[in-house]
Amino acid sequence: MKTMAMMTAVGMALAVAGCGPNTATRATTGAATGAVVAGPVGAVAGAALGGTGAVQVK
Repeated sequence: MKTMAMMTAVGMALAVAGCGPNTATRATTGAATGAVVAGPVGAVAGAALGGTGAVQVK
Protein backbone atom coordinates (compact mmCIF):
# COMPACT_ATOMS: atom_id res chain seq x y z
CA MET A 1 0.00 0.00 0.00
CA LYS A 2 2.84 2.35 0.83
CA THR A 3 4.51 1.65 -2.52
CA MET A 4 1.30 2.42 -4.41
CA ALA A 5 0.91 5.74 -2.59
CA MET A 6 4.50 6.70 -3.42
CA MET A 7 4.07 5.75 -7.08
CA THR A 8 0.92 7.88 -7.26
CA ALA A 9 2.69 10.85 -5.67
CA VAL A 10 5.64 10.58 -8.05
CA GLY A 11 3.32 10.28 -11.05
CA MET A 12 1.43 13.39 -10.03
CA ALA A 13 4.70 15.22 -9.46
CA LEU A 14 5.88 14.38 -12.96
CA ALA A 15 2.61 15.60 -14.43
CA VAL A 16 2.87 18.93 -12.62
CA ALA A 17 6.57 19.21 -13.48
CA GLY A 18 5.62 19.40 -17.14
CA CYS A 19 3.24 22.36 -16.75
CA GLY A 20 4.28 25.63 -18.32
CA PRO A 21 4.75 27.32 -21.66
CA ASN A 22 8.56 27.62 -21.50
CA THR A 23 11.60 26.00 -19.94
CA ALA A 24 11.86 28.38 -16.99
CA THR A 25 8.26 27.85 -15.95
CA ARG A 26 8.52 24.07 -16.26
CA ALA A 27 11.71 24.06 -14.18
CA THR A 28 10.08 26.23 -11.51
CA THR A 29 6.93 24.12 -11.23
CA GLY A 30 9.05 20.96 -11.26
CA ALA A 31 11.22 22.22 -8.42
CA ALA A 32 8.23 23.29 -6.33
CA THR A 33 6.43 20.00 -6.84
CA GLY A 34 9.56 17.95 -6.21
CA ALA A 35 10.20 19.84 -2.97
CA VAL A 36 6.72 19.04 -1.71
CA VAL A 37 6.94 15.35 -2.62
CA ALA A 38 10.55 14.48 -1.74
CA GLY A 39 12.23 17.49 -0.12
CA PRO A 40 15.47 19.03 -1.41
CA VAL A 41 16.42 16.03 -3.53
CA GLY A 42 12.99 16.10 -5.15
CA ALA A 43 13.36 19.82 -5.86
CA VAL A 44 16.57 19.22 -7.78
CA ALA A 45 15.11 16.26 -9.67
CA GLY A 46 11.91 18.16 -10.50
CA ALA A 47 13.83 21.18 -11.75
CA ALA A 48 16.03 18.96 -13.89
CA LEU A 49 13.10 17.09 -15.43
CA GLY A 50 11.03 20.21 -15.97
CA GLY A 51 13.92 22.21 -17.38
CA THR A 52 14.97 19.59 -19.90
CA GLY A 53 11.48 19.26 -21.31
CA ALA A 54 11.60 15.49 -20.88
CA VAL A 55 8.14 15.67 -19.33
CA GLN A 56 5.55 17.90 -21.00
CA VAL A 57 1.82 18.26 -20.58
CA LYS A 58 0.04 19.35 -23.74
